[in-house]
Amino acid sequence: MTLLVVSNRLPFTVSNRDNKLVFHASPGGLVSGLTAYLDWAKQSASGSDYLWVGWPGMEVEEGSREQLRTRAAKHKASPVFLDADTMEKFYRGFCNSTLWPLFHYFPTHAKFREADWAQYVKVNEAFRDSVLSVYQPNDTVWVHDYHLMLLPKLLREKVPDLSIGFFLHTPFPSYDIFRTLPTKWRSDILEGILGADLIGFHTIDYTQHFLRCILRILGQEHSFGQVLIGGERTIKVDTFPMGVDYRQIRNAAISDDIQEEGRGLRERLGNRKIILSQDRLDYTKGIKHRLEAYAIFLERYPQWQRRVVLVLSVVPSRLGAEHYDEMKEEIDKLVGNINGKYGTIDWTPIVYRYRFLPYNQLLSLFSISDVALVTPLRDGMNLVAKEYVSSKIDQKGVLILSEMAGASKELGEALIINPNDTSEIVDAIKTALEMPEAEQVRRNQAMQTRLERYDVIRWGQDFTNKLHSIKEEQKKFSAKLLDAATREKIIRDYDSSQHRMLFLDYDGTLSPFKARPETAVPEKTLLTVLNALSEDPRNNLVIISGRNRSLLQEWFGALNLGIVAEHGAWIRQKGKDWVPTIKVETNWKEKVRPTLQGYEDRLPGSLLEEKEFSLVWHYRAADPELAYVRSKELADELSYFTENTEIQVLQGSKSIEVRNVGINKGMAAKLLLSERAFDFVLAMGDDWADEDLFEAIPDQAYSIKVGLAKSFAKFNLRNHREVIQLLSDLYKIDKS
Repeated sequence: MTLLVVSNRLPFTVSNRDNKLVFHASPGGLVSGLTAYLDWAKQSASGSDYLWVGWPGMEVEEGSREQLRTRAAKHKASPVFLDADTMEKFYRGFCNSTLWPLFHYFPTHAKFREADWAQYVKVNEAFRDSVLSVYQPNDTVWVHDYHLMLLPKLLREKVPDLSIGFFLHTPFPSYDIFRTLPTKWRSDILEGILGADLIGFHTIDYTQHFLRCILRILGQEHSFGQVLIGGERTIKVDTFPMGVDYRQIRNAAISDDIQEEGRGLRERLGNRKIILSQDRLDYTKGIKHRLEAYAIFLERYPQWQRRVVLVLSVVPSRLGAEHYDEMKEEIDKLVGNINGKYGTIDWTPIVYRYRFLPYNQLLSLFSISDVALVTPLRDGMNLVAKEYVSSKIDQKGVLILSEMAGASKELGEALIINPNDTSEIVDAIKTALEMPEAEQVRRNQAMQTRLERYDVIRWGQDFTNKLHSIKEEQKKFSAKLLDAATREKIIRDYDSSQHRMLFLDYDGTLSPFKARPETAVPEKTLLTVLNALSEDPRNNLVIISGRNRSLLQEWFGALNLGIVAEHGAWIRQKGKDWVPTIKVETNWKEKVRPTLQGYEDRLPGSLLEEKEFSLVWHYRAADPELAYVRSKELADELSYFTENTEIQVLQGSKSIEVRNVGINKGMAAKLLLSERAFDFVLAMGDDWADEDLFEAIPDQAYSIKVGLAKSFAKFNLRNHREVIQLLSDLYKIDKS
């Protein structure tokens, strides 16, 4: 088994120098973190192998592709070949002009261009084809980040049983931000992600935002992060805060090279307190805000002038983009103004570097910095904060951290600030510079213990183990799916029997659910199959539904079959009139009806249905989030109201029903089965009301649950289409 890691870029970048392919290591937390986990996994007892699939960073001519494949394979990588123009439009277009600003709460920066979306779809399809070209049975696919959110579903469509994980390394925005995407795009993105078996985010906030979006946009509910997709596949949405390679950072930080370089830097910067700011050039990082705060700090506390220096390291990013060019100019101007206003011959307030910083130099800066200023306006995790804390061998130094960074959820001992509050940043700088060493050590000890315990290897283990357990759970459900052998046995038993009873639920079993119940009219195909089965004298076919008898009579009254209405309150056998199964009082309706009507008024889109022996409040067409709240409120209120009475409250599929105790499908089934001996019994249903039916039929009977939820039924079918196909197969046996 191989773990196929799929990301936008490979862990190395390829360039062409003198007609030779040259490999360079790719920077970034995703690459370094994943590489650490993958190397550990390969050396562990399980010896898990991996293959990294991604774009090599350049357009590769047809004649050089095989050479690159061969060389990449030695690095456990498989390149995705895309032309430079397509990748440019994909990366600078939809990824960084639409998704990046939206996911980081800068909607005014977002552009919504149809051509960009088309490129996003095209590249995700190209990645699908590349993954499938190297995939082997039993492989696991782990898709990473916002560039490839359509990929899980695209892979699922081609290989339905494929084990797929998806992890987002950016924030996932709130519903109000995400909904600004055009309708089709936002639905396709959510459905694309839901193609995975396990979906991971850095923080609980991002997880909750995603769950709310799938509820509001797709109407997809969850139970503690568990989501049932189309009644066919259970998946999990969970939180996995990515860590750093703590031990590797510690070992590097104490090395002679790092220590010597740190001493050299300290000597050049003088005997001053050092504040470090290390970031990519990006409007989400809040660089301008922290420079303004530093200027106010020097103005407000002049005693710190000449005693402190800000080392500002900015890594070039997305060169050529309009917002980034403007930001670079603004930062350059701010640095110049601050240095010009406060600097002296022997003191420069800001030491500014605008270039890529090698990792060893960064660790050296970490080791000598008294304060790290990590104040992004929005960040998925921010591993720089974790790396800074991990590198402090003497446990001295203070981390000032934005509450908008995912890392703030774990590094609570840092000085947590609002990056938009300049005064708060100023106060935090003063507090950090004046913090006693004993307090610094206390805070760093607590954070280091946490980072060591939950490092990037533990993060990778947690995700892959959870993915494995989800697949095992899916297999348990799949084990009950009606396989070919069982289907053939059902057909053989049916064919050889003389007295058959078939109980068939309607909504969700013979017909898909509709927003308004009265619109779920039987399709012609279904009526043809039911009519054919009912005409066989050996068959006693019964539609057993929660619907009222007048509607069932209208839909099925002309067929030669039995009907059970209102979950067993009324029975109409073949060729006979309707009769109630038990005599009950319904005067309770006058007391309950006003409560249900009140909730009908409070939830637009809901409706109250009155049957002869029950009242049903439907909310399938209502706003899903408000419906969830109102349904809980109503269920609680009714449960209290109906205590010690002869009525009961039952929650169905997007409905709450109040009815007399003693009425259920199981009771009706027993009545019908008691009239004679049947040598073949089949019952099919999809929800809570059918569980009574499954329990009531004989042990040797066939019971089938539609959907993959837990059930007393012996077998499962995925949906109503598979039900109709099975019934059609039985009809063909009769016909032959």
